[in-house]
Amino acid sequence: MSNEIEIVPLPRNGRNILRFLKVSYAIYDKDPHWVAPLLMDLKKVFTAENPLFQHARMELWIARKGGKDVGRIAGIVDDSYNRSAKEPAAFFGFFETIEDPAVSQRLFQAVTEWARSQNLKCLQGPMNPTTNDECGLLLEGFDSPPVFMMTYNPRYYLGLVESAGFRKAKDLLAFHMDLATLAMDRLSRIAGKVRQRNPELTFRPVLRKTLDQDIIKVKEVYNAAWGENWGFVPMTDAEVDFMSKRLKPLLMEGLIWLAEAGAEPVGFLLAMPDYNIALQPLRGRLLTPKLLGFLPYALGWKCPPRTRVLTLGVKDQYRNKGIESALLIEGLKVGIGAGVRESEASWILEDNVMMCRVLEAIGGRVYKRYRIYEKEV
Repeated sequence: MSNEIEIVPLPRNGRNILRFLKVSYAIYDKDPHWVAPLLMDLKKVFTAENPLFQHARMELWIARKGGKDVGRIAGIVDDSYNRSAKEPAAFFGFFETIEDPAVSQRLFQAVTEWARSQNLKCLQGPMNPTTNDECGLLLEGFDSPPVFMMTYNPRYYLGLVESAGFRKAKDLLAFHMDLATLAMDRLSRIAGKVRQRNPELTFRPVLRKTLDQDIIKVKEVYNAAWGENWGFVPMTDAEVDFMSKRLKPLLMEGLIWLAEAGAEPVGFLLAMPDYNIALQPLRGRLLTPKLLGFLPYALGWKCPPRTRVLTLGVKDQYRNKGIESALLIEGLKVGIGAGVRESEASWILEDNVMMCRVLEAIGGRVYKRYRIYEKEV
């Protein structure tokens, strides 16, 4: 069997998408920390069902060697991002490969040439497929599995990416919080003072029955609060609806909070149970006897012992009032009441000093670090 490396472009149809996604299984076969994504859900990200493709383009490539698929990469151009970015860029994403520099070099060559064909001079990644989804290469924290909707990769990926000419663009931080050590009485007093000093503000949980109406308010805060952040990609109404439909079955009431000034939404917290704890044994497939172990979590009968704070943001004019702390405390109290023992807040830009201080003030510590890379093409 020839060991020559072949790069195969894949049209984005159902069979090819599944082939593309399955590359990861051989790479992580013996990795105890890897959590396979649910294939039936992840496939939706690559199809026309995803409204991202109303303003973005994506190409897929597979690397073959010795008659086997041994690597993969995607190229993404998001016109919405590039209209607002200081430096327009193409993205690479969904990168997986065996430990073979020749394979990774050929994959990066394919996506680099494609980026040039799109008249773009910068290539950034990994973005899977944008910063509104999973992104970044795990840099520190290889001793534990990823939490829900966070990336994971072998340590050797770092060398392969850097040897292809990529350099650091930005680091993303994950904070760990041991809820057993939090001084909840003190935190509750802080939340009480925030309410007392800002009587015009109200705080309420987003419930399943109100989600369809509240998601409009969440989108307003999201696009306003993160608008100036590095790598930000504004979400359209269709994209928010798409994300909401994917996550709605997994939402836990009491972990999503809105802060409002009258009828105006000014801040929100989105946290979720870490379903990776229950998903890991499924190996990405629902049609398995191991589904019985996941059902109590999916039906809300059981809560994983860990949560993830996905987003916590406040409109610029309402910052420095303690709203972030109040929202976070409300979510943590609900989690503790449900038996949650630990929480991860991720991801946080390394230069988001205010949010880092909020998390450190309540006992959070950085325990994982991710990196987004870039290079000129």
